[in-house]
Amino acid sequence: MSKTLILLPGLLCDFRLWARQSQALSSRIGVVVPDLARDDSLEAMAERVLAAAPPRFALGGLSMGGYLSLEIMRRAPERVERLALLCTNAQADPPEQKQRRLDAIALAASPEGFDQVVAAQAAALLAPDSAADPAIAGLFRAMASSVGSEGFARQQRAIMARPDSRPGLSAIACPTLILCGALDTLTPPDLHRGLAAAISGARLEIVPDSGHLAPIERPDAVSLALASWLSDL
Repeated sequence: MSKTLILLPGLLCDFRLWARQSQALSSRIGVVVPDLARDDSLEAMAERVLAAAPPRFALGGLSMGGYLSLEIMRRAPERVERLALLCTNAQADPPEQKQRRLDAIALAASPEGFDQVVAAQAAALLAPDSAADPAIAGLFRAMASSVGSEGFARQQRAIMARPDSRPGLSAIACPTLILCGALDTLTPPDLHRGLAAAISGARLEIVPDSGHLAPIERPDAVSLALASWLSDL
């Protein structure tokens, strides 16, 4: 079994996205959650993660963290013992989505604009029941506040410049978990079925009653899926 699991958070998220999974898996593996708010490109993020990582490790990422996981797979596939892609997408941003990201960056930089951005993100990312849960919604707002408007801008620039990763999916040879929330409207289940079909031997898990932030919306289900994936080898 791998000795280190690196878990990569999504946009406006930090180590708290993976807190329940880190706790649940701590008896079997060391969990590391890097800070992804310091760089404005996936390339720079990947180099920072790889520089701090052991020679071999298990890798999981959610949303932006999934994009970064695929960048790491392009750069150092021999170092990744197994891969988990959660609530993510292998495609590049279309032009209209890039423009929406630029608009969000501009709004976040304006007085009181960041709060509006965070509220819109919460509504888009969380399933309705999760958005109405003060603990879940409050946790997302707390993470977003820690990332801040400048960190948000850096992350969005990294996301909008990502390449289309689909051509490289067939080269992924390590044990791979594909997981998404059944109610995820940003990266819906059909996208993940396509990911799983493109990666040889990948296992697909669809988490009921969860939106885009499955690790905090349905933490126990995600922890169980990761534990099973870690036991695959």
